[in-house]
Amino acid sequence: MPPGGGGPMKDCEYSQISTHSSSPMESPHKKNKIAARRKWEVFPGRNKFFCNGRIMMARQTGVFYLTLILILVTSGLFFAFDCPYLAVKITPAIPVVGGILFFFVMGTLLRTSFSDPGVLPRATPDEAADLERQIDIANGTSSGGYRPPPRTKEVIINGQTVKLKYCFTCKIFRPPRASHCSLCDNCVERFDHHCPWVGNCVGKRNYRFFYMFILSLSFLTVFIFAFVITHVILRSQQTGFLNALKDSPASVLEAVVCFFSVWSIVGLSGFHTYLISSNQTTNEDIKGSWSNKRGKENYNPYSYGNIFTNCCVALCGPISPSLIDRRGYIQPDTPQPAAPSNGITMYGAMQSQSDMCDQDQCIQSTKFVLQAAATPLLQSEPSLTSDEMHLPGKPGLGTPCTSLTLGQPTPPSSMPNLTAEATLSDILPMKDEHGGHQFLTPDEAPSPPRMLGAGSPLTHSRTMHVLGLASQDSLHEDSVRGLVKLSSV
Repeated sequence: MPPGGGGPMKDCEYSQISTHSSSPMESPHKKNKIAARRKWEVFPGRNKFFCNGRIMMARQTGVFYLTLILILVTSGLFFAFDCPYLAVKITPAIPVVGGILFFFVMGTLLRTSFSDPGVLPRATPDEAADLERQIDIANGTSSGGYRPPPRTKEVIINGQTVKLKYCFTCKIFRPPRASHCSLCDNCVERFDHHCPWVGNCVGKRNYRFFYMFILSLSFLTVFIFAFVITHVILRSQQTGFLNALKDSPASVLEAVVCFFSVWSIVGLSGFHTYLISSNQTTNEDIKGSWSNKRGKENYNPYSYGNIFTNCCVALCGPISPSLIDRRGYIQPDTPQPAAPSNGITMYGAMQSQSDMCDQDQCIQSTKFVLQAAATPLLQSEPSLTSDEMHLPGKPGLGTPCTSLTLGQPTPPSSMPNLTAEATLSDILPMKDEHGGHQFLTPDEAPSPPRMLGAGSPLTHSRTMHVLGLASQDSLHEDSVRGLVKLSSV
């Protein structure tokens, strides 16, 4: 930098200042704008979400689409080819009743498939650790390197002992009647079963809609099958049976689909009617949890003892809210200031005026330390000239430096061209093979302020290295005295 002028420095400073910089040197106190995320985006279970978390389904939904196609195609063919003839020959109420049943079936199907069946939230890491400590204290054992056996708790419900099993996936003790679905990887409250036909688990929050779906689908299937046969019979009376089949081939397809599906649908509806009347779940009935075969005193503690009451509780009771809050926002962590990075990694990346000014302060502080260390030497010995400081094999202070060859260390390009570089190069030991001065490498130069901590070994090692050279070797002492001599002139 030319004496008395700061033009190059100011030009460099102004050209590098950027108010929209996204580099790591950005102000550490600036708060990062993190987009708010909803809980369904990080949901741990194997589920799929649509419409920003409003729709929740299982991951395997292929059979669900098959269910939709069968209902839509069969009903569409019935309304397109059979209802016009039946409305004229019998009554216009047939398509009206069929339409009501169809929309009721579709509404309950979608409500069952797209809703939360009653998934229980998993324990947080802190809650899981606390529960593990409670279990270890209760069992009197310490946690080992193996998976412990299933752990249970016992509670009394209406005089019946019910075991609560521990879920190793969700890290919770499952409530009564809850179970873990292996397909969705969730614990579901009042778990009934996983139904691939609706593409979701059936639990506490969607069981009534599932029952109404299969019940209404049974009525719709019987309704379509009955009136398709009626349509074929009426046509066959006019044109013959074979001609009737040729005139309405869609009726044949509808009859075949309804015939093979009505038995399973009606049977499933009857089975769940029995379960509702006894206040049981499919899971409990298959396991025989309340069967008399387990003992005379074994009974269902959840039954109200009345078929009508059990049906009203299952179909007309209040729907509990979802416990997972899948559309809620994740609470962001408290913003932390940016951690200071080391000076070597970010060396040469100064882009603010304050950082460049701090470089000057650092170099001036280094010169002050060197002058203070050399002051006692000047009081006891006379001053030496630059000619007297010349040693054999070493160039003097006035000797021009030999140009560096490729591969030798070079000063950092981002450092200003200050006179302190030459001063420090005279003090450090000269080990150049070609007899020239050795420039400072980025590792040997003083680190800019705020880039290294106060206790960083790099900031102290360079200063102590310089002071140690001045006190141990007379050659370096002469260099220090010559430096002070020149600075005083």
